[in-house]
Amino acid sequence: MPEEPGDWAPAVFEEHGRHLLAVLREHFESIRQVPVTVPRDTGDLSASLRAELPEHGVDFERVLADTRELVVPYLVHWNHPSFHGYFSNSASFPGILAETMTAALNVNAMLWKSGPAASALERVVLGWVAEMAGYPAEADAVLVNGASLATLYALAAARDAALGPSVRVEGLAGRDLPVLRLYTSDQAHSSVDKAAITLGFGLANLVKVPTDERYRMRPEALEAAIRDDLAAGFKPVAVVATAGTTSVGAADPIPAIAGVCERTGVWLHVDAAFGGFWRLAPSLADHVEDVSRADSLVVNPHKCLYIPMEATALHCRRRGALADTFRLVAEYLTSAQDEHTVDYMNLTPQLGRSFRALKLWWVIRTFGRAGLARRLEHSVELANWLREAVTAEPLWHCPVDSIYPLVCLRFEPDAGREARDRLNAEIVEELNASGEAFVSHTVLDDGYVIRVSIGNIHTTRADVERLWRALREIAARRFSLPRAA
Repeated sequence: MPEEPGDWAPAVFEEHGRHLLAVLREHFESIRQVPVTVPRDTGDLSASLRAELPEHGVDFERVLADTRELVVPYLVHWNHPSFHGYFSNSASFPGILAETMTAALNVNAMLWKSGPAASALERVVLGWVAEMAGYPAEADAVLVNGASLATLYALAAARDAALGPSVRVEGLAGRDLPVLRLYTSDQAHSSVDKAAITLGFGLANLVKVPTDERYRMRPEALEAAIRDDLAAGFKPVAVVATAGTTSVGAADPIPAIAGVCERTGVWLHVDAAFGGFWRLAPSLADHVEDVSRADSLVVNPHKCLYIPMEATALHCRRRGALADTFRLVAEYLTSAQDEHTVDYMNLTPQLGRSFRALKLWWVIRTFGRAGLARRLEHSVELANWLREAVTAEPLWHCPVDSIYPLVCLRFEPDAGREARDRLNAEIVEELNASGEAFVSHTVLDDGYVIRVSIGNIHTTRADVERLWRALREIAARRFSLPRAA
């Protein structure tokens, strides 16, 4: 059989790998000259990439060149020091190399016997994650690809724990069951709504508990809602509390909420996808919420620990609950077990699983707890600097605060709310279109705000200063003010 372009000898693989690493080195060395994003007409972008299925292989150099020319310039560069949208995550260099190693080994970590060291390593890093998040180390735990699915899996286990084992056999339809209820704040992530849809609760039975002036769930309102539902004959199943809400970085009062759940016999799931690791930062160690009493917990190493995407940890203090929901072992998947083994396929619906543990192991070992803490503290310091700078500017305001490095700010000239909201939206649109930085937004009770998330491992004080200068210059130009100093 003739050799095809993709049939590389190991030496050719190494040669191409060196070339790729050189390209990536150049990318990072000049990253501040790279636009965070370049707007392009959607039809034009689609047309530039549209092509017939290739009949014959293409040389790798051509593929790499096309990637650099047609794809990379029109991405949003989440790994850019001036990317501050959504939750600013970043992939560190050890994590990037670990991802390469993982792809090369291509291990399927579904069973202990399908990848013994992968499963053993997953247990190790999940223990480290629990320790860093302040959660019981003996809890069941598993790595999944994102917090949305982790919440779905946790609520599936909560549902089955509330209804008993018959739900696995008989399901939900056509049975004489009470109305099942979920509870979360009106600031919770949309993944909770999606879980309510997927698991058969329905959005009508997802109770949105009101929040206080700092956008935190009100425990007394939660308890009243649960007790009202109990009196009405409904079945409260689970509460989802949040440590680091998406809109404003609010932290629900989790110990008080845990007390409500314990008194009413309701499962508590804590979404700490963003907030779960900031307790490592010395200045926040005494201020973050205690998550240890949650029945289940999700944290995202890929949000805060400089690990490439799709590295989320789901922990469950109710031992066996996840397996009670998801364990289903076909004959071809049976294997010998002892006290050391764990088959991670039993803790979620997913069978084929990538070797996610390796990138956590590499990054955590490379930086160490102290190194991660220093970098997290640096992000906190940058966010505090920006808040102070905004507060010192007469026409700018931070309408809500957060202990986390998520800064919500707004330009507030003498204008009505509609005009003010429109102006702030235009500021975001112009800034993002410029490629100089990227931010996102949310809408609070009193209007539109600009969200600045700080967490990229490469971000410096100069990057944040440049962002602040750009925001003021755009606002001044649009509102005919003197140019920002």
